[in-house]
Amino acid sequence: MTGAAGSVPVPTALTELTGVRYPIVQTGMGWVAGPRLVSASARAGALGILASATMTVEQLRAAVREVKSRTEAPFGVNLRADAGDAGERVRIIIDEGVRVASFALAPSKDLIARLKDAGVVVIPSIGARRHAEKVATWGADAVMVQGGEGGGHTGDVATTVLLPQVVDAVDIPVIAAGGFHDGRGLVAALAFGAAGIGMGTRFLLTSDSTVPDAVKAKYLAAGVKEVIVTTQVDGLPHRMLRTAMVDSLERSGRAASLLRAVRHASAFRKESGASWPRLVRDGLAMKHGRELTWSQVLLAANTPMLLKASMVEGRTDIGVMASGQVAGLIDDLPSCAELVERIMDEARTALKALPGAD
Repeated sequence: MTGAAGSVPVPTALTELTGVRYPIVQTGMGWVAGPRLVSASARAGALGILASATMTVEQLRAAVREVKSRTEAPFGVNLRADAGDAGERVRIIIDEGVRVASFALAPSKDLIARLKDAGVVVIPSIGARRHAEKVATWGADAVMVQGGEGGGHTGDVATTVLLPQVVDAVDIPVIAAGGFHDGRGLVAALAFGAAGIGMGTRFLLTSDSTVPDAVKAKYLAAGVKEVIVTTQVDGLPHRMLRTAMVDSLERSGRAASLLRAVRHASAFRKESGASWPRLVRDGLAMKHGRELTWSQVLLAANTPMLLKASMVEGRTDIGVMASGQVAGLIDDLPSCAELVERIMDEARTALKALPGAD
């Protein structure tokens, strides 16, 4: 890597596959990764990913067109493969010429084939080697590997353990996520054999993010040990900032948790425009895909509404803040352009400092 960031592309298997300038991905975060953040990330040379799970189909089409009006750089859309309207969302991606489709859950073999036939790059996110092997055999173009340090739904295997396992197991590009925020991390990921890094919390904490300033301040004030994993939001391990609201959820009994989940399911139905039958179908798909109990499926309704309360409305007293552990290392709010330039400069400096480097 030589030259100034912003002028010299840094080729890896990821940049060649997607057409972006730098091997950095801004991940799709619900209520956070909207048109403003995605277009700013894309203009900076990273791969910006729109989060569509919290949008209606009409909102998704409008968001895609807004990003296209702001930049000609490649970008992607993150989808829930098990959503009842996944087919409609895929049609928008194809019709609008979106470069990348990413998935939080493994898409089916047929869905991958449909996207690839239309020239769309397919990048599922995975949390285990066996999942990477499965989607690779189904035709996925790359995978994003998130270790336990990552925000939101997470596993218990650290990135430094999971990443080399996956790199050794598949012959498609691997993107490392979970614990990355600077150029040293990028160099480390490339040394492990990754083709780039994915970052959520670091892009959330930029001036281009639409998250309310008061909420960003709480992230900046958090220490590493204040980013915890709880199962009380939706029954699955979920990494977020420890707040009074999270402590309250941890103390909630089963009956109170389920009653709250039912209320949130009703609210999310109105927000997303989904019918009750579609929510039931999505719940069945989620239950089958993750082997969840019905209690966990009901609790899953908590996630989007509790996140919206903080990320959109700024109500951290009634909402939650998904976060990677790396929040404890972040202390500023650069623009996306400043962040990407800084990361690339730091990466070059780290490479030059290695023994034997020119």
